[in-house]
Amino acid sequence: MNDSTYTSSKQRQIDAHYQVMHLLQKNPHITQRELSRELGLSLGKLNYCIKALANKGWIKIGNFTNSKTKYRYAYLVTPQGISEKARMTKEFLQRKIREYEALREEIDSLESEILASKDTK
Repeated sequence: MNDSTYTSSKQRQIDAHYQVMHLLQKNPHITQRELSRELGLSLGKLNYCIKALANKGWIKIGNFTNSKTKYRYAYLVTPQGISEKARMTKEFLQRKIREYEALREEIDSLESEILASKDTK
C-alpha cells in the first residue's frame, strides 16, 4: 500500500468517525442499521467504527435491554468526543475548502480552454 492509498484510507476512516459522531449527537437513539443506511456503510464497518469511538472514549454506549421502548441502546458523545468532533469539523471544513478551490481552478481552466477553442474557429 503506498502513502497516498494509506492517507486516503485513513482519511475515509476519520471522515466516518466524524459522520458517526455527528449523527449520534443529533440522535442518540438511532439504531446501527439506521446509521449504516444513512452513511452508506456496511453494518459491520459501522459496528467497527462505533467500537473504535467507544474505545477512544469519544462515545459511551448505554444498554437499555429492559426498556419497553424499541430503543435498546443510546449512544452518547462524551465531552472528550465533543472536543474531538469540533477539531475534526475544523479539519473537515478546511479540507473541503481546499478541494473546492482545486475544483474551481480546474473548472476555470476548462472554461478558458473552451473559450480559446471558440476563438480559433
